[in-house]
This record gives sequence, structure tokens and C-alpha cells, in this order.
Amino acid sequence: MRLGIIGLGYVGLPLACAFAMKYQVIGLDINTSRIYRLNAGRDDTNEVSYEDLQKVVGKSLVLTDQAMDLADCEVLIVTVPTPVTDNKTPDLTPVIKTTEVIGAILKKGTIVVYESTVYPGVTEDVCVPILEKKSGLIFNKDFTIGYSPERINPGDKEHTITKIKKVVSGSTPQCLQTLSELYGSIIEAGIYEAPTIKTAEAAKVIENTQRDINIAFVNELAMIFGKMGIDTQEVLKAAGTKWNFLKFSPGLVGGHCIGVDPYYLAFKAQEIGHNPEMILAGRRINDYIPAYIVGRIIKQFHQTRRKFDEAKAVILGATFKENCPDIRNSKVVDIFKELKDFGIQTSIYDPIASTSDLSRLYESNNVLSKLDTTKFDIVILAVSHKEFNTLDLATIVQPNAVVFDVKAFYPKEKGYLRL
Repeated sequence: MRLGIIGLGYVGLPLACAFAMKYQVIGLDINTSRIYRLNAGRDDTNEVSYEDLQKVVGKSLVLTDQAMDLADCEVLIVTVPTPVTDNKTPDLTPVIKTTEVIGAILKKGTIVVYESTVYPGVTEDVCVPILEKKSGLIFNKDFTIGYSPERINPGDKEHTITKIKKVVSGSTPQCLQTLSELYGSIIEAGIYEAPTIKTAEAAKVIENTQRDINIAFVNELAMIFGKMGIDTQEVLKAAGTKWNFLKFSPGLVGGHCIGVDPYYLAFKAQEIGHNPEMILAGRRINDYIPAYIVGRIIKQFHQTRRKFDEAKAVILGATFKENCPDIRNSKVVDIFKELKDFGIQTSIYDPIASTSDLSRLYESNNVLSKLDTTKFDIVILAVSHKEFNTLDLATIVQPNAVVFDVKAFYPKEKGYLRL
């Protein structure tokens, strides 16, 4: 069986490499430079090691930026991103354009599988009509479709793709059986067969929505306890001794999953006439956290009687989560903008994010390549990269500096501000 994986990012590349251990796989990405780097054994996402790439690339895994190279594949798997617009509505452009490309090369007997996060109904109601129109083929007669939501956790070296249970669904019983056997041949954790494609789509979108709401709850607790002079982390530790207490921590909520997926579900809910109050309330709380953090910093800084326009600040960490180089939809940029609005000279330092990516987002003059002898009036530990374990903040702070430890990374005895 020949497989085609479309989109070689955090989801597609690990999937392609896993399948390539047993099948012939063609990986397609429109980013030609990424294809070049992967062929050289370099994965900028740090999800697949050089050694693992060497095992399959150029052998059972062929990488390309040409869609026609997928023409002979029996199964095509779509793993392109699904972002939101500036208005917080689903942006299906990557999925739609990919579907149009597939439709142009689709042949009889092909199974098209979508792994991209969408709201319930997109696969059948949006993608299928495009496939039929572009190919001239008939759905469930000439070709079938499936939906198998991705569950990649970027930066996690324990819960890797083969060790996470996989949900699969298909448009016909035979399609479901084929996909169940196909994914089951590489997924050690097992397969769950969803009864319908919409069920699988809904399951995916609520997984991250649930996390978003729970984090919003503890973020709100942090704001309440902050006003009461109570240590939120100590409260959570105490409550966590109960066997059924759900352990979530306050913090920034960004990335291309938890900070995005709730808007997909909210969009569909509003489309069918339901106001998703809890979902959107959670989003509002989590989106407010950067401003809340800066507000607390400004309040304490003001007590030092120093002037904002004479202050220097540094933010440690720019990615959306620890030990991951991805800066997409990171809420650190919101902290940066808030500080700049107060006239504070602000720098950003991240030891694992791409310097070019940081420079595009923050402008190169605001990006530090290293921490030297500069002393800062404000230091914000925004992302708890393991590289910061050996960082002695005393070497970079001015006397009476304001330090905000967003992740409660350092011992509370340090006396730093935290959520």
C-alpha cells in the first residue's frame, strides 16, 4: 500500500516517518526549503531525530513539493493546519486548497483521510463536494473518506504518535475497517472506531476545548487568590490531594490547538443557533491573562518610583509551550506588546526558537541571541524551557527588579511574582 501524507509539520512528519517503517510513503509539503532540510536530516520542529529521519528518508519515505507525485497513492492523509482568522473564526483555507489539489489527482478506489482539526461536518459537508467536483468521481462509490484526529503533543518525548490511542472513522464499513487496520499496524496504544465521521470530528474539537475551559478556571482562581494574598500554587497542591481533583495550572494559553480549537466549536454552535457561553467565557479569561500579568508587574514597578521609559525588560521564552520551538499563536507576544505600550524597552530571549522566526515577529533589534551582562529592571519567565534550569536570575536583574515567574518555575522562596 502506498500512502501520501500532505503537510509535513508537527503532525504530518512524525506520522509519515511512523508509516514509512512499514509502507511506502510520499510526503508532500509546499515549503520547498523544509523539504530540502528534511532531506538533509534536519527537522526544525525537533519532533523527529536525525537518526530516525536517516532510517526512512530517501528510502521508504520520499519527500516532495509536487502534488502529482501523490497520484499513485491508495491512501491520502491530510495533516495541514487549521488556524483562525483575526476575527476568531475558522480559517479553512489550507484544508480547502489541499482538498482541491487532491481532487485534481484523485483516482477510483482512493481513501482520503483528514487529520486536521475541524468542527463537526467539515469533512463531509465541505471537503467531499470539492473532491467530487474536482475529480468527477462519486463519493462512496468511486472514493471514500475518513477522519482520524491528530493527537500530537509537540515537545513531548513520552507520549509519541505510536503511544497515543488513535480514533478512526470512515464513510463506509469497508473504509473504516481498512483505516482501522492501517493505523492499527503502527499505533501501539490501540484503535478506537468512532461510529461516524462527525463523532470523530467532535471528539477532537472538545479534547482541547475541555483543557481550555479548565485552564481558564484556574486562571480565574489565580486572579481571585492574587487579590486575597493567597498562593494559588499552594491551594492547587492542597486541593490536588483529593483523588478526583483535576490538576491544571494557571498560565498562558496559546499554540495552534488549545487556543484555537474552541473557536471552531463555538463557530459551529453559533451557526446552528446556540450561544456557547462557557466556551467563549473560557477564551476571554485566557486571552486576558497577558494583560493581567503586565498589570501586576506595572503595579509593583510603580512602587519603586522608577520611570517606565527608563526601564529595561526581558521576556524569557517566546514559544507557546516549554521545550518546543513553535512560536505560532504564542501569547508571549501579547505580553511584549503590553509592555511596549507602557513605553518599556523590552527584549525577548528564547534559546530554542528560530532566530529568524523571532525576528519576523518581534523585529531583530528586540531579539537577544544570548544573555550577557545586561541588567534588567523587569524579568518575565514566560516559558519554562529546560535550558532555564541553569539560569541564575541574579546575574541579569537590577536591584529591586520586578520578576514575574509565569510558570512557577522557580522556588516560591525566591519571592517572585506568579499566578
